[in-house]
Amino acid sequence: MVESLDTILVTGGAGFIGSNFVRYWLKGPQWVQGEPAKIPPLEAARRVVNLDKLTYAGNLDSLADILPDPRHVFVQGDIADGLLVLELLQSYRPWAVINFAAESHVDRSIDGPAEFVHTNVVGTFRLLEASRVYWSTLPPEEKNRFRFIHISTDEVYGSLGPEGKFHEWTPYAPNSPYAASKAAGDHFARAYWKTYGLPVIVTHASNNYGPYQFPEKLLPLMILNCLEGKSLPVYGDGQNVRDWLHVEDHCRAIEFVLRAGTPGETYNIGGDCERKNIDVVQMICDIVDQLCPELPHRPCRSLITFVADRPGHDRRYALDSTKMHRLGWYPQIEFNQGLKQTVLWYLANRTWVDRVTSGKYQRERLGLGQTASLDKALS
Repeated sequence: MVESLDTILVTGGAGFIGSNFVRYWLKGPQWVQGEPAKIPPLEAARRVVNLDKLTYAGNLDSLADILPDPRHVFVQGDIADGLLVLELLQSYRPWAVINFAAESHVDRSIDGPAEFVHTNVVGTFRLLEASRVYWSTLPPEEKNRFRFIHISTDEVYGSLGPEGKFHEWTPYAPNSPYAASKAAGDHFARAYWKTYGLPVIVTHASNNYGPYQFPEKLLPLMILNCLEGKSLPVYGDGQNVRDWLHVEDHCRAIEFVLRAGTPGETYNIGGDCERKNIDVVQMICDIVDQLCPELPHRPCRSLITFVADRPGHDRRYALDSTKMHRLGWYPQIEFNQGLKQTVLWYLANRTWVDRVTSGKYQRERLGLGQTASLDKALS
């Protein structure tokens, strides 16, 4: 039997970042040379209670290799179901809650913002409230150790000019319904620290990439369309800049924050890897050309098509990760290497791709603001 202090509750653990983190956590930390001895591996076995609603982007296929592991307890459910969350907390007595659960695609938020409000605002509130009730009943030692890690995004800060980076003290200026919903969740998390003393830490990460990412996001969409000879839609002029972070580096960063971060603080987790969207798409094309010389539509760059820009499209993101560096964390996976590994993963996992995209989404253009349901938005 795993002791209660070795159990964590992960929400959204069947999604992209969440599933990677669950797998990472069960393996134990993958420390690299130079990282601090002050955060040694936990001595006891680890257990994860994984709560996921299994929406279109959450899929048990992303957990297939760890579903049989007795240290992994999967529960299908909604973080907005406060009674369910409280029941799980009281039954499994975790020492931490890590909230990955979110609607996360900007284009979908433009077409239908209601789901984003339900999960990212109402769901976050109810998760916080259930955690507060549970935390208030813990004995002093467990109460002092408990942490609530709220995973957020750099998009809450808005758009940067050509210079500078976002800092933890940068004022919020969300420009999409997605970013606004995440900003609201962040504010609730901070309020629960300030009002109730719940030991909450908020993290903001830059654009993640790697295995198990749903194919509506830029990198997997471009990889798969390259393989199939489909158009590669690039928004606007392609000059929008994003800071890229491999999901494995993000998972390591979350453990640093969980075990060495200070309650009430915010930590920016950036990859120090700014790239223009068009440059990233061209890199993917070249990698696919190299790995798949038999494709009849090579070169894949010929598939690039510039399309109408996304409404409210932020021009540039970049995060200052100095606070994370003080904890001893730095990104380790170089972008060229990580991007090639990601392409190889999608090449080797076409069955996963086919299964997770067998529903309604068929890689069509989203985010034109033309499909929102008024009845659903106002209900």
